[in-house]
Amino acid sequence: MAELNPIIVIPARMHATRLPGKPLADIHGEPMIVHVWRRAVQSGLGPVVVACSEAEVFDAVHAHGGNAVMTDPNHPSGSDRVWEAVQSVDPDGEFDAIVNIQGDLPTLDPQIIRAVFAPLAEPGVDVSTLVTEITNEEERTNPNVVKAVVGLAPGQRVGRALYFSRATVPANDGPHYHHIGLYAYRRDSLKRFVSLPQGVLERREKLEQLRALENGMRIDCALVDTVPLGVDTPADLERARALLKG
Repeated sequence: MAELNPIIVIPARMHATRLPGKPLADIHGEPMIVHVWRRAVQSGLGPVVVACSEAEVFDAVHAHGGNAVMTDPNHPSGSDRVWEAVQSVDPDGEFDAIVNIQGDLPTLDPQIIRAVFAPLAEPGVDVSTLVTEITNEEERTNPNVVKAVVGLAPGQRVGRALYFSRATVPANDGPHYHHIGLYAYRRDSLKRFVSLPQGVLERREKLEQLRALENGMRIDCALVDTVPLGVDTPADLERARALLKG
């Protein structure tokens, strides 16, 4: 099978509830979205484009040498925004895989970006994503920590996702896995995904990835060692500034 040719897309929008204007939040003189863009470039996977819905984000990315594209501000999800951006920058389908990186991960390790792409090397995989083993007991029962049900044997680093839930699953003794919301898609799989109606379980759990599983798409999970810091609050922003200091 021919090697995949990926493009990285970073969806970004200004209207975050807990941290308004988040993409332009200043971290040592540069907007947060520029830090994320730079980490994506450092992964070396392929070209990087920011999919934004506001002109000020577009301008900030271009001012720092990056590539950005304007998208419809009314998209219901980041996946829809990513798909519009891909069609805009690559109408001829040169790129047959898409890596979707959240725009609020300024400390993201570029190796994690490579890790989320790797499972697509298996031809049957439609979508790949990341998990890490839960070590903090509070996270097991925290509904804000999404659990991935994936059966990984000792030493196994990639496995098939059977379900995602806000509940503590599976039952009984054994590891639980914290889902990390980075994704890589085959281009045809993303095209199909955004055309599907919301799933019953997707609505119930409020987890978009269940739409793929409900429609028979295969999601594989790669195991990584840490959860990247997502910036959702002013306190998170201060942590990111401290981590990136110097």
